[in-house]
Amino acid sequence: MPAVTGSARSEDARLPLERLVAHPGRQLSCYVHVPFCATRCGYCDFNTYTASQLPGMQVGEYVAAALTEIELARQTLGAGAPALSTVFFGGGTPTMASDQQLAVVLAALRERFGLAPGAEVSLEANPETLDESRLEALLAAGFTRLSLGMQSADEQVLATLDRHHTPGRALQVARWAHAAGFTDVSLDLIYGTPGESMASWQASLEAAVSVDPEHVSAYSLIVEPGTAMARKVRRGELPAPDDDDQADKYLLAERLLDAAGLGNYEISNWARPGHEARHNLAYWHSDDWWGIGPGAHSHLDGVRWWNVKHPMRYATMLSRRRLPVEGHELLDAATRHEERVLLELRLRDGLPLAELDETERARMSPQLDRGLVVEHDGRFRLTVAGRLLADAVTRDVLG
Repeated sequence: MPAVTGSARSEDARLPLERLVAHPGRQLSCYVHVPFCATRCGYCDFNTYTASQLPGMQVGEYVAAALTEIELARQTLGAGAPALSTVFFGGGTPTMASDQQLAVVLAALRERFGLAPGAEVSLEANPETLDESRLEALLAAGFTRLSLGMQSADEQVLATLDRHHTPGRALQVARWAHAAGFTDVSLDLIYGTPGESMASWQASLEAAVSVDPEHVSAYSLIVEPGTAMARKVRRGELPAPDDDDQADKYLLAERLLDAAGLGNYEISNWARPGHEARHNLAYWHSDDWWGIGPGAHSHLDGVRWWNVKHPMRYATMLSRRRLPVEGHELLDAATRHEERVLLELRLRDGLPLAELDETERARMSPQLDRGLVVEHDGRFRLTVAGRLLADAVTRDVLG
């Protein structure tokens, strides 16, 4: 592992490095962005690249750069930085890297920061990239939680999404993962794809719960500008997703997942008790995290910054021992308040009444009357109907 000489410096000279000091009393997490994919899904606007888009760059070069960023991050955060409570390898497709490469990055985080007792270490994966031997190797390397991109059990829906895995593969990998010893397996689903019927969506939900996952995420399809799917919708080749159809499918998900013992703890996430995604909860509670990798975002006590997006530029900057920061912002009290209302209202535990001022509480009254929110134990919580209108409720309350 290369040594870092001198003090950490940022490519964005304005980044207030003196404020990026981690405190033992605050939870610290790490997100590792692995930007490689075998193919690009038509609906995806994430910062990911296929081999043809990165000619000459190998995964090993990315890993070397990420190891340098880990060292610089540890140096910047200071001696008081707490051990990592959660780690999440996302992408892209992290399992485009080899088991050994993933293990090396995780080992560097363990060596530089330490992992808190019982730390959650998650890995996103495309089901086609995993088999029984890989799962055993990843578990041995220290990954404790697996998040599988299932999306749908319907072959036609997967084709519309440009997903290149067979409908039953995610289910088989979930079974293998449990057999290998993973006790936290999550399946990611998407609903509202053009051409998806209610029966198809129900079949996908039933297939997912048939393998007893500890966690399910279900996201409504959003057609993001600039994606291949957006171009097809614009040309009339695909219809745009229908809001009423997506609302009906969300309600079906709530019924079926709840009946299977998976409780909703965030608008788009359901889990068995004790298996909530702690890393994502850290985001929703605005805890501290450092994002490793091209395009990764970070947050530390009101300072938010983001890395340069292109992997080659990212690697070049780190070869000069510079933090590869593209830009940053300092969150003022008003912004932090607005974000807390937006994020915590999404959670099952809800938002403390004390977070709202007198005017905002008055604006909450109509939401209570409409049955979109309930007040309980000093907190405002969205009802199931309120979850469908969460953004509108937040806008109305904040004014």
